[in-house]
Amino acid sequence: MEKHILEQLDPRVLGGRIQDARRARGLTQQAVADRLGVARTTLVAIEKGERRILPDELIKLAAIYGRPVSEFVAKQVVVEGFVPQFRASWKEVFVEDSELEESAGELQRLAEDYLELERLCNMPLVRAYPPPYDISGASAEQIAEEIATAERNRLGIGDGPLSNLRERLENDVGLRIFYFPMESRIAGLFAYNDVLGGCIGINSGHPRDRRHWSLAHECGHFLTGRYQSEITFLSEKKRVSARERFADSFAKHFLMPASGLNRRFTEMHRSSERGITLAHVCTLADLYQVSVQALVLRLEELRRLPSGTWERLEAEGFKVRSPQQLLGIDANPPIKHLLPQRYVDLAILAYHQGKLSEGQLARILRTDRVAARMQVERASRRFNEEGEENFTSIDLDLAAQLDGK
Repeated sequence: MEKHILEQLDPRVLGGRIQDARRARGLTQQAVADRLGVARTTLVAIEKGERRILPDELIKLAAIYGRPVSEFVAKQVVVEGFVPQFRASWKEVFVEDSELEESAGELQRLAEDYLELERLCNMPLVRAYPPPYDISGASAEQIAEEIATAERNRLGIGDGPLSNLRERLENDVGLRIFYFPMESRIAGLFAYNDVLGGCIGINSGHPRDRRHWSLAHECGHFLTGRYQSEITFLSEKKRVSARERFADSFAKHFLMPASGLNRRFTEMHRSSERGITLAHVCTLADLYQVSVQALVLRLEELRRLPSGTWERLEAEGFKVRSPQQLLGIDANPPIKHLLPQRYVDLAILAYHQGKLSEGQLARILRTDRVAARMQVERASRRFNEEGEENFTSIDLDLAAQLDGK
């Protein structure tokens, strides 16, 4: 590694990245200092940015932390770390669960990689953020419905089901949304800073309906508490704040608006001679990509089903998976894209332009070199040309310049 690369970096930024990597690995400063062959005070000074790290020291640290050196030095934008934000807001949780720090760190790394790709391709993400909504002075339920309606109107999505919620939030709002493995009790993460913008991590190990709900829930946090990082647990035993109650209520109203759901329920009722059945409810839940439980409780709330319907179904031993299988409903299809499609496209474009090596491409795509090459090949053949009798795939040079105005 050339020394001048390190000299161009702010030592405080580099030190912060080194510290985050150590904590994500669950190592003490003394343990790392011993392996590095320096005094603990030297490592403390490096992490604080008070002492510049030497090239050979950084190479050794990268090996200890299991990270490529490029992860520490490639990003040229000064970025406030997400991990300190999460640690400040959730200190008691971070103390007892080191996996939370790794999840927060991965959200940070993915967002930084995304920003670096935009810099390499000179294609910044367009943000269409609304001003933060004020949720003070009203009940969580009331204000959540108002904000959900306002956001649907702002985005021009009416009152129908949101099967493409992720694409809407990425393309029409400008959020950075990543799906990656987390410990099972974590549903999602939200963090924001002025450089990276709004960033959301969703647990890729959860079923589709839970992921869909978690994404809407984290969007609620983004709309109302932009600068406060949040961790959403499946079971809110740690704390049930007013913000969490609002975010859950927002998800309900945003995903299942009363007007649209009432209309579809009425249409189903009119078209069925036997009235509403479990098959109708399971089909409707699949359409809205929410759990059967969430849909039944929402219909109870709207007085379209008798109060206590879900409790009765549970008492009778109702298992959701059986009727879904009978109806041919796949309620947990594989995730098409863990990374945003735009992120992948930018990575492949940077590779075509010679700005990323194959190894760097594989790292950024979170895969190996063989899989990265396959993604490049698929991307070049993703478009079709219509002929007289059929369609044929066409090869495109993704780095070719077009004279658009």
